[in-house]
Parts: sequence; C-alpha cells; structure tokens
Amino acid sequence: MKDLFGKAILDYQTGNAPENLITETSISEEDEMSVAYLFRSYKEMPKIEKIALELAKGSVLDIGCGAGSHSLYLQDEKQLKVTSIDISANAIEACRLQGVKDARVIDIMDLENEKYDTIMLLMNGTGIFEKLSKISVYLQKLKSLLNEGGQILIDSSDIIYMFDEDEDGGKWIPSDVEYYGEVTFTVSYKNETEEAFNWLYVDYNTLQNAAYANGLKCELTAEGKHYDYLARMTHL
Repeated sequence: MKDLFGKAILDYQTGNAPENLITETSISEEDEMSVAYLFRSYKEMPKIEKIALELAKGSVLDIGCGAGSHSLYLQDEKQLKVTSIDISANAIEACRLQGVKDARVIDIMDLENEKYDTIMLLMNGTGIFEKLSKISVYLQKLKSLLNEGGQILIDSSDIIYMFDEDEDGGKWIPSDVEYYGEVTFTVSYKNETEEAFNWLYVDYNTLQNAAYANGLKCELTAEGKHYDYLARMTHL
C-alpha cells in the first residue's frame, strides 16, 4: 500500500506542494478531489456530517478519521473524548500535527478491549466493509466495541441511480457483481497510482436488514441531496 491518500493529507498539512487527488471507480470515470476538502471546517461540512457530529456523545471512536476534521470538532468544540483511527500512517501524523490528542494507526478489526458510547464512520462509512458478504463481520465488530446505550453513526449512498435503465424500466446491473453497491476504487496522486481496493455503498434497506440480523436496531436519521443518508444503530 502506497498510502497516497494519506500522503496527500500530510502534504497539505505540512505545505509540501499538495496536488489534487484523482479518484476513479469501476462504475465512474476519473474525478479530481481537492485535498483541502478533507480539512474542511464544521461550517463547510454537508448537512449529514453536521447532524452526525451533533448526535455524538460520550466517548467517541472516529473510524477512518482521515485528516481529523470530525475528530477535532468533537474534541475542541464539544469537549468529548475522541479516539481517532485510520490505517493511513500519513493521515494519522497529520491528525497529530493538527492537535488530535488520541490518533492511532490501526485497522478497526484489530482494535480490542475498548468500548465507546459513539462509533462514527463518515464520508461513506460503509466503504470499509469492502463487500456485502463481509457486512456481518464488520457489524459484529462494531457491536463488540459499543457500550450499552451507545450508538453507531454511519453514512452511505444508494448508487442505483448510476446504472442505466433497461427496456423494462429496471436497472441494468453487471452480472459479475454480487451487489450493485460493490465497486473497486483507485486513487492516484502525484503521478503514482494506488492498487485498486474494494469499496461498498449500501442502500438503506439493505443496511437496516443487515443491522437487524446482527442484533442492531437501525434508524434513518437524515437524508442528503445526492442519494446519501445517515443511519443510527443501537443495540436491539
């Protein structure tokens, strides 16, 4: 793993000639993303993220924290105890430079013997599940880290709109994928390209059913303008 996403974050944080990230998925063409967006303030965040941050309470685990924008708001503005984790060492270094107090390089599946009141996965948090077949494994892991009375705040998008309609008015879905929300994601930065990785978008009904099957209640908390939504999960 070249950690190009993290490299872009650290370059921006340290003023090391940052450039735009180039992203591409198996169902969409190349798109440029400004690294500055990952350092956005609360005022610059979309509605769904603001709602999630206002719902956060108690001890918080910020999974896939990136540049740490959400963690910093919760830590500095709401005075909450926040643990920020990411698999990117560069991103975590940038978080620490920004003042995130508890930032760790760790995969969520390797986090043990800790409990939180709020577990947060934003910016398409379901992406880390990789494939629909793994969703129960991840939900069970998240559940094991959740205090009684705690909550999981996670967002995603229903990307069915990205597929063409067939003659019958239904959507044409490639036959080589188990679920239409499974995509492969590629990131390029400064003339380097990361190895493609799996990423999962989940429609709300599918997430709700998976949550219930794993002993979690799932509520639709907010909907955005681009088929995106915020869900809140609690113990059944």
